[in-house]
Amino acid sequence: MKFHFIAIGGSVMHNLALDISLHGHEVTGSDDEIFEPSRTRLEKAGILPPQMGWFPEKITSDIGAIILGMHAHKDNPELLKALALGIPVYSYPEFIYQQSLHKKRIVVGGSHGKTTITSMIMHVFRLQKKQFDYLVGAQLEGFDTMVKVDPSSELAVFEGDEYLSSILNPVPKFHIYHPHIAIISGIAWDHMNVFPTFENYCDQFAQFIHMIEPGGQLIYCVDDQILAELVKKNTRKDIEMIAYKVPAYEIIDEETYIHSNGKKYHLRIFGEHNLMNLEAARLACKAAGIGEEDFYACMETFTGAAKRLELVFRTKESIIYKDFAHSPSKLKATIHAVRLQYPEKRLYAFVELHTYSSLNKNFLEQYKNTMDEADEGVVFYSQHTLELKKLPSIDPDEISSAFDNSQLNVFNQNEELEKYLLNVDSTSSVFLMMSSGNWNSVNVFDLLRKKIEG
Repeated sequence: MKFHFIAIGGSVMHNLALDISLHGHEVTGSDDEIFEPSRTRLEKAGILPPQMGWFPEKITSDIGAIILGMHAHKDNPELLKALALGIPVYSYPEFIYQQSLHKKRIVVGGSHGKTTITSMIMHVFRLQKKQFDYLVGAQLEGFDTMVKVDPSSELAVFEGDEYLSSILNPVPKFHIYHPHIAIISGIAWDHMNVFPTFENYCDQFAQFIHMIEPGGQLIYCVDDQILAELVKKNTRKDIEMIAYKVPAYEIIDEETYIHSNGKKYHLRIFGEHNLMNLEAARLACKAAGIGEEDFYACMETFTGAAKRLELVFRTKESIIYKDFAHSPSKLKATIHAVRLQYPEKRLYAFVELHTYSSLNKNFLEQYKNTMDEADEGVVFYSQHTLELKKLPSIDPDEISSAFDNSQLNVFNQNEELEKYLLNVDSTSSVFLMMSSGNWNSVNVFDLLRKKIEG
């Protein structure tokens, strides 16, 4: 069968294209820009578009299906041609759901922890030699792609993003999958450009609960008061409601251990937010027939998903972590985790404000006190990003005021950030670098390594 991808360069889109191609189907695609690593991976597979742009002449009646990325607009010439020809058009969540109709579906939702929980489940399934489909928002050790759909699988685990599916069907992605086992990790307002009020955002999770298949399970974090109240208001008698919280653990010499049935398991991950993620994954694996002892034995080798407290560099004196945290709840939880793990080290916490929400003046107050546990806090943002998102300028004093932290270092010029990095005291220090962007092309990790190595 022949598939054409409109906006093939996206993170999940190009991974799905690679997977479909690996299954022997003919794949073509288009995009106006394709960045790394998508470009190299598509080129290696022989499906990189020869030219950037949209070419309606590529859309022919022999195409079996169009996969439409969210990046494509309603007036996209390839989309208009496909609709005129009557070719079936799917967003990637719609396509993946269609491929999993007869499979047991585990869907991981929530404002934070989705990628990590999904990664944990996938790690255990792989070691337990289960055949399964998957979709996850980060590259994982042991997996060639971030997406896999296979007709022979009877089980599927999908990360359920609340962002919109496509311009033709602008509903949250996790509303499409109709899980048998659903996880909600927590609720903290995000995607302000799509969900302008917190009430509207919360309603997406209420709807998700009512999309669980009858006889299914909802696994939810009871320690999240907002989520617990939402679940209480949306209780269903035809599904099992399973609450979870942080399991018993201890930290010994900067290492984390979990306790279960009289046994102690050494983990390579840390932080209470990650331990809650671990408990959600355990309950999902239990529902898939994996026992507690097997689960924890597998988790001893789990090193985490890319950019989720990812260890970048370490010496006896200094440590650098990379993390995807950018929303207020993620920021606070990640800083708290590192503070508890390394109580004797100086903690430098850096965050790049990069998303529409984080750079919106009406949202900034959500960051109040989120960086207070750091010994040194740095907030970085760029005027270029504000311009791209068509947002008004922000003064550094407005950032300090929103974070309610007068000691915060706020930079909006590359040179300021570079100078600070080259002058930090790296003795007995942990550097936590949090961003969903690229630090406006400042090579923060090389600069820190050079400083640490002298």
